[in-house]
Amino acid sequence: MTSYVRNMIGSMPVPATGELVTYQLVDGTAMIVMDDGKANALSLEMLSALNRALDRAASDGAVVVLTGRHGIFSGGFDLKVLGAGGSDAAAMLEEGFLLALRLLEHPAPVIIACNGHAVAMGIFLLLSGDYRIGVNGPFRLVANEVAIGLTMPQTAIEICRQRLAPSHFNRAVILAENYAPAGAVEAGFLDRVVDGPELLETARTVATELAQLDRAAHAATKSRARESAIAAIRKGLEIDQKFFRRLKAVPAGDE
Repeated sequence: MTSYVRNMIGSMPVPATGELVTYQLVDGTAMIVMDDGKANALSLEMLSALNRALDRAASDGAVVVLTGRHGIFSGGFDLKVLGAGGSDAAAMLEEGFLLALRLLEHPAPVIIACNGHAVAMGIFLLLSGDYRIGVNGPFRLVANEVAIGLTMPQTAIEICRQRLAPSHFNRAVILAENYAPAGAVEAGFLDRVVDGPELLETARTVATELAQLDRAAHAATKSRARESAIAAIRKGLEIDQKFFRRLKAVPAGDE
């Protein structure tokens, strides 16, 4: 077992069997950890668990650190559900983007500790945090919709637009370019990159610093600064919902 893995295991809450998301409150910081044992697919169950964790963080008045598992933050939506179509796929898409909106509007600071890969909806959650920390390594950060034959949802475009550097927006959204962690800072996916063993310690340090902000001023300024972006994202979601609801279930035997 590498020192990186030992560090991660020793620093994170240990999930109960079958538990997708764990919550740990320490000194005013809510540590929210996604771990499905695989790619941290944003299934309906995972999204529901994340919303419950954010409910607890809001009740606790805590700064949030959202992180994943060793080597991956999230690989995006559950592809089995997405491929099957129907109401579950539509609900999953809608709930995923509503979660991104919730993070963007969360009244307390939100730190994303990106453990490695972030793909598709995983990227959109990453771009919805207030401060984003990644790790060095052979990881990719990518909005890969165009590369796999999907038209980028309008909501996703607006989430990317509000955070990516203008010189990288087209490359990331229209050309589905893969970014390594180091290049992801210049592009606007991340604010900083650290070595793996430093990730959670750095995230907690940032959380402690941001906890000193005047919470009312932080929330009001966040709302004011993101007003136009939030309006564009909500308008995008209205457009996308029309398509989500038209999703057809795959006939039996066609999977």
